Amino acid sequence: MWVGQPQALLTSLTLVLGASTTLLFATAARADEPAAAAPSTPTPNAAAPSSAEPSAGDRATARALAQQGYEALRDKNYVVAADSYTRALAIVHAPTLLRDLARAQVGLGKLVDAHENYSTIIREGVAADAPQPWVKALADAKAEIGPISSRLSALTITVTGPAHPRVTIDGAPIAEASLGVKRPADPGKHEIRAIGAGYYTAKKTVDLKEGETVNVGFELEDAPPDAAPKDEEAAGKVSVATVVDPPWRKPVTIGAFALGGAGLVLGGVTGVLAMSKHNKLASDCPGGVCGPSQKADFDSYHTLGMLSTIGFVAGGVGAGAGVVLLLVRPQTLVQQQPTDQAKAKDKHQSFAWSPFFGVASAGVEGTF
Repeated sequence: MWVGQPQALLTSLTLVLGASTTLLFATAARADEPAAAAPSTPTPNAAAPSSAEPSAGDRATARALAQQGYEALRDKNYVVAADSYTRALAIVHAPTLLRDLARAQVGLGKLVDAHENYSTIIREGVAADAPQPWVKALADAKAEIGPISSRLSALTITVTGPAHPRVTIDGAPIAEASLGVKRPADPGKHEIRAIGAGYYTAKKTVDLKEGETVNVGFELEDAPPDAAPKDEEAAGKVSVATVVDPPWRKPVTIGAFALGGAGLVLGGVTGVLAMSKHNKLASDCPGGVCGPSQKADFDSYHTLGMLSTIGFVAGGVGAGAGVVLLLVRPQTLVQQQPTDQAKAKDKHQSFAWSPFFGVASAGVEGTF
């Protein structure tokens, strides 16, 4: 039937081939099971794709890794999922892969990396004629980055002493230019070390809560000229300072708020009773002069008034102390001398400080 119609035959074959290609990509690139794509700009926290055009074998490998990552993510095996998606992204670059890598990183608690990968998807965007799974990946990134942003913790690290200190967080060095600047961090425990030529190395451990910002300051101690090299941390020749919350902080904070609440309740109840007594005396004592029969009510009125005043004062002090303990966060510093200085001081030194509050006084006390 196609004899004499070569142009119509060519047009039909072209349309069939185009429809088949579109169907193939749409099937392989399901929204929740990302597919490989052409390489693009490398993204932070994800493996950089090859600069060469991936071969058919590369694309097939990337699809297999994406399927493996999809199954692991579905089963909440975030370690395998993150590894699979990272390896797939080393072959091809696609927003679907990057989105699912971010989801695996959220499961691992690596919120900073996840936030950066979501940001990369949003920053790069997708073309107007991009496959629907890519469009959905961009929409998912925009929807999921908000809750991650509110969960991010932050550290502001300062170091005094050396002109050019070196700082590591969990063993990874950070740029000197980032010191003194708020730095996003994953919630959880982190070990921070500050190192400087001619100074003892110091270490602090912090336990960040979600959304919390903590300032960590180091004042490095001068080392004598004959001291061991300051970067020989593996040999134990370091001065270590660990900051922890004292064990009494939580119960004392709870007790302070409990005292404040009880004081305010006492002040309120006795205040109402005192006002009731006052109104009764005002009606029973014409012209403000009371007889002997009103002495008991008069004494009760003054006693209730005094208790009300004491209750409100105690309530205010307790509530104020609780607020201070929540905001100030008193800490205990435990410092250990370098091992090669043991002949001078072969013992642990500790310094602890804590606030104290009284009815008419407040201050800080410490022990050495």
